[in-house]
Amino acid sequence: MMNPNEQLAVLERMGVVRQTILDEIKKVIIGQDEVIENILIALFSNGHILLEGVPGLAKTLMISTLAKALDLKFNRIQFTPDLMPSDITGTDILTENKADGNRYFHYIKGPVFANMILADEINRTPPKTQSALLQAMQEYQVTAGNETFSLEQPFLVLATQNPIEQEGTYPLPEAQLDRFMFNINIDYPTYDEEREIVKRTTMTIDQNVRSILHSNDIIAIQHAVREIPVSDHVLDFAVKLARATRPNDENAPDFIKQWVNWGAGPRASQYMILGAKARAALQNRLTPSIDDVKHVAMIVLQHRVIISFAAEAEGMKSRDVIKRLIESLEPKKINK
Repeated sequence: MMNPNEQLAVLERMGVVRQTILDEIKKVIIGQDEVIENILIALFSNGHILLEGVPGLAKTLMISTLAKALDLKFNRIQFTPDLMPSDITGTDILTENKADGNRYFHYIKGPVFANMILADEINRTPPKTQSALLQAMQEYQVTAGNETFSLEQPFLVLATQNPIEQEGTYPLPEAQLDRFMFNINIDYPTYDEEREIVKRTTMTIDQNVRSILHSNDIIAIQHAVREIPVSDHVLDFAVKLARATRPNDENAPDFIKQWVNWGAGPRASQYMILGAKARAALQNRLTPSIDDVKHVAMIVLQHRVIISFAAEAEGMKSRDVIKRLIESLEPKKINK
């Protein structure tokens, strides 16, 4: 554990760190400020992210630029139907010792051995290969034969999915989706942003991105974020919000019972509180508020709430149901 003075010193830097990182990323990326901030929240909460957006929205460029600003080793893995688990984790190679002629297996580490991984179109590959990455996400280690290799910290996976084209895909099961802290939707840029994007990318501009943080700094921030105190009413709001998504809960609203088949598990409550802590720290506040929980609630819950056929028949998505639920659960209306 960090002593209080160390924790305070780390947290007092967060506001400056946030703005400096955003300034560096803006040298390359136009717009998407909220997306970048939510990625920082997940990073400092030690959580993984599922990104959804159509091709061409600079997801890869955004993540690689962030990795440069954070001085992290970055690898991109393109998921395809013929990708094998060893293409992610690595494989044993039969090697001959030239000195004595003996042969032995030598483990060659795969691209998962990095700090920041972009798993591009993760739903393009079969479940067996998906699970190779998801095991690393959960346990922060890779097992090959009789050996287990620890992944270097910090370790963040950002997986992408194309929300439009679903033919030939292998959707992630709910249990695997639950391992992602956030599900972030990346939308089209505004007119002014798109105009600036076209202007910059059709000219020769050399933008050098400086490293703002290093691995040890990020790990220290992650530890400091976990030690931030949370008020009871904020904790209660997060827990009751997660429980209210479950149609069999006695306090669930009637529209949840009608429109939801399965609600979020306890991990949603944990991630809402962790995300709220990190957001408060990034804004130079020493304790999170209910507004911080509301800010992260949508991206924590939308891939954990499975809507019913009745909701789909009315043209609703999980986002619509969650938005209504958040609006209905004002603190004063929550039952003890």
